[in-house]
Amino acid sequence: MPAQASAPLPDPRWLTVVGIGEDGFGGLGEDARAALERAEALVGGARHLSLVPADAAPHAERHAWPSPMLPFVETIAEWRGRRVVVLASGDPLLYGVAATLLARIAREEVAVLPTVSSFQLACAAMLWPVQETRLVSACGRPLEALALELFDGARVVLLSAGGGTPAEAARLLVSLGFGRSRMTVLERLGAPAQRALSCAAAEMDDHRFDALNVVAIEIVAGPGASRLPRIPGLPDDAFENDGQITRREIRAVTLARLAPAPGALLWDVGAGSGSIGIEWLRAEPDAHAIALEPRADRAERARRNARRLGVPALDVREQAAPEGLAGLPRPDAIFLGGGATGERVVEICWAALKPGGRLVANAVTLETEARLTAARAAYGGDLVRLQATYADAVGRMTGWRPAMPVTQYAVVKP
Repeated sequence: MPAQASAPLPDPRWLTVVGIGEDGFGGLGEDARAALERAEALVGGARHLSLVPADAAPHAERHAWPSPMLPFVETIAEWRGRRVVVLASGDPLLYGVAATLLARIAREEVAVLPTVSSFQLACAAMLWPVQETRLVSACGRPLEALALELFDGARVVLLSAGGGTPAEAARLLVSLGFGRSRMTVLERLGAPAQRALSCAAAEMDDHRFDALNVVAIEIVAGPGASRLPRIPGLPDDAFENDGQITRREIRAVTLARLAPAPGALLWDVGAGSGSIGIEWLRAEPDAHAIALEPRADRAERARRNARRLGVPALDVREQAAPEGLAGLPRPDAIFLGGGATGERVVEICWAALKPGGRLVANAVTLETEARLTAARAAYGGDLVRLQATYADAVGRMTGWRPAMPVTQYAVVKP
């Protein structure tokens, strides 16, 4: 007897996130319109909801996002079993609400229907190839991340948080020596009333724009611009510090051993000026870092350094090890600088490190070196003696002055 075809399983995707542009309902595809037709609940910002006619979602209760919005995500999660549509701008997975929802709701329960993003529209307006253009979002994120993209000749699209974002970005550019950069503010992209205004960053002043704007920036370095690479080993004077800093040459070797990777979490224990955590994030902006620094002045200095050098996401905590390590998420890499001297810190860090993770510790004293020697005996790994010697004045002549040698311990957890 021939096998009979089984009935298709019901679609478990009760939540649909629909991207909508300034062209409104008319710009939506058939799948998005069908989702609205079936919807029992429709969620979005007031502007998004106004773009959907009542007869396009005839069965849906309408809910505008409250402020703050995150608690309402929990409410949406409780609607499982109903047909729910959430409206978002453009591509909901590009710095959009879809990522927030997916952190709470299983992927097999969610469908995402994007439309053209503001990033794509901005690149098209500027005739910039998308793959050659950098993207920075100031929506719910620190604007200082823009500093990481400041390379002469770079093209950057900045997603604004409001009408004042272009002026704030201009002030940041001027402060870092990039006041000649060309800024084009694109208002209401995709709408019939869209418009553009261009000027140099130094000429922006405090001009305010429509709240719905995107900024296209052509980076131009001025004579005093801070031209800093992402490759680890920034000059020591790039960091505000009180001398508690891993020197440039040692820092480059340390970061090579730590091996920054996308999504990886670093514990920087005894952060001082924050140089290791900062360079970890500059080398891989999609990584994460938690820096422990017990001294309040140094912790605040590390935060300032992180903001100025384009990685405001560095999580600086005014705590000492080992107490400050309790409850932290498990790391992929750990650096012990000033924190290696604490009682049982090495052992606690080793226990917390994920399999395949890297632990790197630097010592300049015999006491700390002894701890690292004991760690090598217990866990394996490498001990390396590093020393840099610098040319310096000797009277009216020049000679070599050696810095204190550094003993570096590096190990990968099986």
